[in-house]
Amino acid sequence: MPQLPAPDYPADVRTRLEADAREVIARYPDSRSALLPLLHLVQSEEGHVTRTGQRFCAEMLGLTTAEVTAVATFYSMYRRKPSGDYQVGVCTNTLCAVMGGDAIFEALQEHLGVGNGETTDDGKVTLEHIECNAACDFAPVVMVNWEFFDNQTVASAKGLVDDLRAGSEVEPTRGAPLCTFKDTARILAGFPDERPGAVEASGGAGPASLVGLRLAKGETGPARVVHPRGSKTPGSSAAPGSSRDGAPSDPSPADPSPSGQPSSKHLSSHDAPQDTSASDPDHPAGPAAEEGE
Repeated sequence: MPQLPAPDYPADVRTRLEADAREVIARYPDSRSALLPLLHLVQSEEGHVTRTGQRFCAEMLGLTTAEVTAVATFYSMYRRKPSGDYQVGVCTNTLCAVMGGDAIFEALQEHLGVGNGETTDDGKVTLEHIECNAACDFAPVVMVNWEFFDNQTVASAKGLVDDLRAGSEVEPTRGAPLCTFKDTARILAGFPDERPGAVEASGGAGPASLVGLRLAKGETGPARVVHPRGSKTPGSSAAPGSSRDGAPSDPSPADPSPSGQPSSKHLSSHDAPQDTSASDPDHPAGPAAEEGE
């Protein structure tokens, strides 16, 4: 049966959203180009893109609701049903999967009692698998409201979602401090993050992601041979963090510091570098040395 027209927002909400929408639309020479940020704007109001939100976008931009719906259903960042305060996305693409992403996703489904795209009864956490979080050098990666939690294990991921549900403070590995999904949606609509220090904390790519850029700029460090995690070079007594010739090396964020404690580059209490691939514990995973070394 055909659906009745979607109800409008309450008058006070409509007035507030119209003011925000006009600000967004004014940024574009063609008003139609404002559709993506407007969808984020209405998502920030109710936590997902409702039929009312789609009607609002259509009216503000002079589009049909069919045109708006076509866009809202194409992009996975727009939720089509009520979702949690925290969107927990587990990367299950190739590298993260073999490093333990599949095991993490399966464990979280059982731990939370939800399936893919489902939300816990308390409305706190929506769990989903992500095809790629674009952070392969920190695999396996979990994102919460698009903030990074690197080098996860089953245990650390369970602790992460437990803290989110309990309302405990949770700090991402890198990037801005965590906020709710509605607040994230408003920021994605193009409005400033007004939390003190949030913009300054947003930072950039992690050190491992920038190695290629450093090499391209000619910023090469001392050569070193990288051996599988936990192995020792026969006949070598070089200290951790040193190359074979004794020169200091540039540890990855997952490397331990000389004191044996996790590197200070790991800012999140939920970071948990793995010693081996969780999907194949009998065959430790680690960077391979170049042929002949």
